[in-house]
Amino acid sequence: MTRPRGEDDSSKEVDVVIKGIQEVKGNNIVHLDLRDIPNAVSDHFIICHGDSSTQVEAISSSVQRMMKEKLKERPWHVEGMNNAEWVLVDYVNVVVHIFHYDKREFYDLEGLWADATINTIENVA
Repeated sequence: MTRPRGEDDSSKEVDVVIKGIQEVKGNNIVHLDLRDIPNAVSDHFIICHGDSSTQVEAISSSVQRMMKEKLKERPWHVEGMNNAEWVLVDYVNVVVHIFHYDKREFYDLEGLWADATINTIENVA
């Protein structure tokens, strides 16, 4: 179930999440726009990976901090922090998937949701 939100809200959330990931050098950032897929679980998936469990945790913390500071948003649900191999940060309309580098290919969310509009985000130097 999603909250009724305007397009601007969702786009702002996507932008802030991406900035939070880039702040701690998250790798291979991909935005999946799921709005045209019937019965999708969310409007947007943002997927990235870290090179270590420490970096995965740092990415999650950075995203949550930026969302709170910039948009006064807290996640509806966070899971996976115990082992930091796949951390999910759920903002209902925007869901962030942060993988440990060796788990991302195994779960292949980009392949599972290949019907989505897929946008690759440049990493900032």
